[in-house]
Amino acid sequence: MNGPAPIAVLRQHLIDPEICIRCNTCEETCPIDAITHDSNNYVVKADVCNGCMACVPPCPTGAIDNWRNVLKADAYSIDEQFTWDELPAQNTTASPALDEVAPQPGAGDTEESAETSEGIEVDTVRGSTLPPWSSARPYVNLYTHKDPVSATVVGNYRLTDESTESDIHHIVLDFGTMPFPVLEGQSIGVLPPGSTKDGKTHHARQYSIASPRDGERKGYNNLSLTVKRVTQDYQGNAADGVCSNYLCDLKKGDKVDVIGPFGSTFLMPNHPNSHLLMICTGTGSAPMRAMTEYRRRRRLKGATGKLMLFFGARTKEELPYFGPLVNLPRDFIDTTLAFSRTVGQPKRYVQDAMRERAADVAQMLRDANTYIYVCGLKGMEDGVLQALRDIAEQNGLEWEPLWKTLKREGRLHLETY
Repeated sequence: MNGPAPIAVLRQHLIDPEICIRCNTCEETCPIDAITHDSNNYVVKADVCNGCMACVPPCPTGAIDNWRNVLKADAYSIDEQFTWDELPAQNTTASPALDEVAPQPGAGDTEESAETSEGIEVDTVRGSTLPPWSSARPYVNLYTHKDPVSATVVGNYRLTDESTESDIHHIVLDFGTMPFPVLEGQSIGVLPPGSTKDGKTHHARQYSIASPRDGERKGYNNLSLTVKRVTQDYQGNAADGVCSNYLCDLKKGDKVDVIGPFGSTFLMPNHPNSHLLMICTGTGSAPMRAMTEYRRRRRLKGATGKLMLFFGARTKEELPYFGPLVNLPRDFIDTTLAFSRTVGQPKRYVQDAMRERAADVAQMLRDANTYIYVCGLKGMEDGVLQALRDIAEQNGLEWEPLWKTLKREGRLHLETY
């Protein structure tokens, strides 16, 4: 007699809408396009996801790391997930225990490579999913959408020249007596007031912290952000960014609801002989400013590592922190600026500046104490990685094994958006 047909059980990958800050990291990271989104939620396609885990380490909030045991025939559809305000409870009556569920293909893989359901090996991540070995332990998700913390604006000033359309602000938030410990490279979420057209509260917007761990003003419980006022959508049509305009218009004494902090990998090393190779554009300068300022404060306390910065903007007038940057001593930080829209000059991007300094960049690539940080618009990522490859190979370094080593040792960090 034939036994009962086996029940097909799926360990379905879901994203928690209460924690997700809609930063798009998971969708960008997924190697097989299993993640998509609408105006409400980010969701995972059950029939595409192979459980490779590539999206889990880069998620700043941990919203991505949620699973439910369901009958395969009853898997939650993406249309259903789009309507959720919170995750469904685990259905323990319809599903076997976790240890009885056959693992999905690729589930639990933590290497850079994983196999898709078709058996094709893919490189799932381009940068490190591990922090530097000597970095401090970060705190994450101390405050959530349901329980944010209130911060007071104690400073807000424009960084870019008034003659430019690029309106970038330096904003300082003070948390008073409420604990909000952060590290360089982490970010926070800001909850803008008001609601969407359909009456739902706005999702949090994520901003990198621009100040060191001991505060914008040393000894105070504060931090700073670098915020660009958004006045156009991705198609170039006039559209005011909900949160950026809210933040740029804040006055001293105003209150802001904050969640976080987020981020456990894009962190700076703490051992004093570590070198930082920093490459950024625009507001991607925020974490670089935080790391540079922390190292500057530690300079006379044994921090001997080199700092090298490549910083790009359209023009000198649109470069955040231009004045303070050019006044930093050369023996402390080696800064090269690249401008792509200077009148009468050819376009020059950060990858061009890197190639011009190839010998110095190669020297840093050879040193096992060098940590690389890239932050800015998504479009810069390919150019920067190609420049690193070219510089390495032109100087006798094999890029592929070097790239794998940098990722495995937490020494190549990419944060592009």
